[in-house]
Amino acid sequence: MSSKKTVIIGAGIAGIASAIRLALKGYAIEVFEANATPGGKLGEINQNNFRFDAGPSLLTLPQYIDELFELAGKEPSQYFGYQKLDVICKYFYEDGTKLTAYADREKFAEEISAHTSEPATSIAKQANNSKTIYELTNPVFLQKPFAGLKTLFTKAGFKALLNLNKLDAGRTMHQANQSLFKDARMVQFYDRYATYNGSNPYSAPATLNIIPHLEQHYGAYFPNDGMYSITTSLVKLATELGVKFNYHMPVDEIVVEGNKATGVKVNGAMISADVVVSNMDIWFTYKKLLSAQPKLHPKKILQQERSSSALVFYWGISKKFAKLDLHNIFFSADYKTEFDHIWQQRTIYHDPTVYINITSKLREKDAPTGCENWFVMINVPANTDQDWDALIKEARKNILAKLSGRLNENIGKLIISESILDPRDIESKTSSYRGSIYGTSSNSKYAAFMRHANQSAKIKNLYFCGGSVHPGGGIPLCLLSAKIVSELVG
Repeated sequence: MSSKKTVIIGAGIAGIASAIRLALKGYAIEVFEANATPGGKLGEINQNNFRFDAGPSLLTLPQYIDELFELAGKEPSQYFGYQKLDVICKYFYEDGTKLTAYADREKFAEEISAHTSEPATSIAKQANNSKTIYELTNPVFLQKPFAGLKTLFTKAGFKALLNLNKLDAGRTMHQANQSLFKDARMVQFYDRYATYNGSNPYSAPATLNIIPHLEQHYGAYFPNDGMYSITTSLVKLATELGVKFNYHMPVDEIVVEGNKATGVKVNGAMISADVVVSNMDIWFTYKKLLSAQPKLHPKKILQQERSSSALVFYWGISKKFAKLDLHNIFFSADYKTEFDHIWQQRTIYHDPTVYINITSKLREKDAPTGCENWFVMINVPANTDQDWDALIKEARKNILAKLSGRLNENIGKLIISESILDPRDIESKTSSYRGSIYGTSSNSKYAAFMRHANQSAKIKNLYFCGGSVHPGGGIPLCLLSAKIVSELVG
């Protein structure tokens, strides 16, 4: 056990998990958060008697959350409850096709066979490929710090190296899916998983076809009190372990003496620390908190392509829609053109793929009686000074036209409450450079290996967690980054 002082910058999910793990090792932990509440992107919005989870809406691998309570000797269900979904998502295609992605593999295969020309064998083959990629990469990459070639000098590393061809890094996700599926609707279905880490399926390596395995094999879940309860339950645990949270207190600087981080400055005051962990986006960590140390900046990493961002409309809807579920996707008729607009033209296609999350389907009190809370999101480019006001106005019109046509209802007239989140807000509220949700993109076969490490190679006692560093974005990987940091700190 140690009595060393640790300062954690940012109370995002990875920062909170790092605080818990290090507190259990005996460290004295103090967390500094710029906002009034914890969670970062994993926050919530309350407006006009409607409640919305502000950001992440899909829970996979909840065992990584349970593990934090178990490490503390607590019963997870006393803090955090969740249910497994029988229906993962409903899909609506422009040609009128409707697909229900059942959690049960056989039922899902039957659904695909009934509504597309794809045989069940193709679904089984994809599932096996996804599982293989996961089993090869999880022990050597996702669960461990990446240390270049040294990472391969293990039993798991050698196994991954010997099966390099199965990782399929030489093809894009789209190329791999196109070679596996004959029906274009199923190619689009599996291409969509690139958006789970803000990437482009026409550029990202087929290794990312690992993602469906997390959802379709391990399952998708819904927290009984909404996604924000992940944040609140973990903060409760951390507080019980003695972690001190400071809100409305942004860190101004990471103090470096010689080649060692010795603390942080907050409101001009020095807070000494033996260990500093940054949960802030890696770009802002260097450009803002280490601006006085330009020679220590990883220039190539800071110049990497950023992930996509999101435009979210939080709509209170004065009607219930029986044909919709918790998760719903309305596909674009031309997926390639949609991604070209995001990545090449840096704008929004007139026919975007629309995602609708309705938590009131499972948690009725998230909306007034007879109403639903619609979290309506489209993928958009990172902020490079586009005219967002004009883009948002046009996108709103196009989204309403698309949904009204597919649902045979004038959706605009049903909106009784509204707020909007755009890339500018995401950057200002969560310190995500250019509003990119997942840090850097994964649009090259080397991108996964180019993410910033969890420990500084140039500054002693400085560590990094969160979606902008190894192993990547999304709740499960952010939680794994916290685990890696705790092991590195020792």
